[in-house]
Amino acid sequence: MASHRPAVLTDQPYTDPNPLPSSVPHVDELGVTSAPLKSASFFIGQHCKEVNEDFMLCKQENRDPAHCLSEGRKVTRCAADVIGKIKESCLEEFNSHWQCLEKNNQYFQACRKPEKALNQCKLSKTIPGSPEGQPQIHEKSSPIFTRVQK
Repeated sequence: MASHRPAVLTDQPYTDPNPLPSSVPHVDELGVTSAPLKSASFFIGQHCKEVNEDFMLCKQENRDPAHCLSEGRKVTRCAADVIGKIKESCLEEFNSHWQCLEKNNQYFQACRKPEKALNQCKLSKTIPGSPEGQPQIHEKSSPIFTRVQK
């Protein structure tokens, strides 16, 4: 019994063995990893709130994954739109923030300085559930930059 398999290299692109039905509209994948998605998460959440809520309501209606494919595609399109806008207007700030997240195990606390530069860009950011009448965490004038809060 062999403990390894021989490597099989093909020059052909990957094709999905189970393609979606033609009734589901096609949408390209975002093409980003978890760090850029986390960096853009608040912008995506704010810009795509209605589409995300429609998707979650659809998931509550029916537990069948095929039932909400079109709503999921709308969420993907909206997120791709937001990431495209961020890249157009704030590419350097976005890259420095998500690379900081990548290097610091996805902790926002370790990347507040690059986050501040990203938030001062042309896009607006509102954190859901934050207290009314108080500044957002990213708008505080003298935040404490520590990795662990005591």
